Amino acid sequence: MTQTHTARIALVGDRSPQVASHARIPLLLDALAERDRLVLDAYWIPSEDAATEGAVRGFDAVWVVPGSPYRSEAGVLSAIRTAREEGIPFLGTCGGFQHALLEFARDVCGLTRVAHAENDPDADDFLIEPLACSLVGHEAAVTVEPGSLAQSVIGAEHTVERYFCAYGPSRYLDTLRAHGLRFSGHDEDGRVRIAELPGHPFYLMSLFQPELSGDGSRPHPMVRALARAAVEHASREARFSRPRG
Repeated sequence: MTQTHTARIALVGDRSPQVASHARIPLLLDALAERDRLVLDAYWIPSEDAATEGAVRGFDAVWVVPGSPYRSEAGVLSAIRTAREEGIPFLGTCGGFQHALLEFARDVCGLTRVAHAENDPDADDFLIEPLACSLVGHEAAVTVEPGSLAQSVIGAEHTVERYFCAYGPSRYLDTLRAHGLRFSGHDEDGRVRIAELPGHPFYLMSLFQPELSGDGSRPHPMVRALARAAVEHASREARFSRPRG
């Protein structure tokens, strides 16, 4: 009999029926359980609630989902920081990707004044800016770096993905790279579309939305990889917390 594995996952974002990826996530969770025997006990955490100290501590994975602008930028950044610092498996998609870069720039690189143009259009220094050509509703090719986590997860060096965003990273990429972030996927013009953090158990971000891949019956490899990482985290925590006699 195939063993079923369970893990607790925090879905950080402001849930809305107007966001297509939010409607897709329950289907993906069902498919993970049925196809891969990976059961994710999912909890939606609104961005304001994520600002509470330790809001995502104790979860086996953190998934910052699309749907920006979030009601609380501070809450989303707090959840991301907890996942990064405490080794909790993390996936950031679309707005989650953008805010993960913002958190890293501010808290790791010391770029405390950089901003997200969607959240703070009057700021003086943007890390995340309006894209020259909006990707809302578009599909586009992504080239994935050999030897990266993204390549091992996706299983190919080229993929076509769906987007629903109008903002992306531009400045300070060399600084982020110098502090340990890896940009492992680019579009046909060389612009960053995937990032990851080597040395972390699982830390992956995409500007595209893997939630929208296919019809929801076969979760995107990035979603499956997060689920596997969450189950591994849960198993590891259970081993370490088991009483010794």
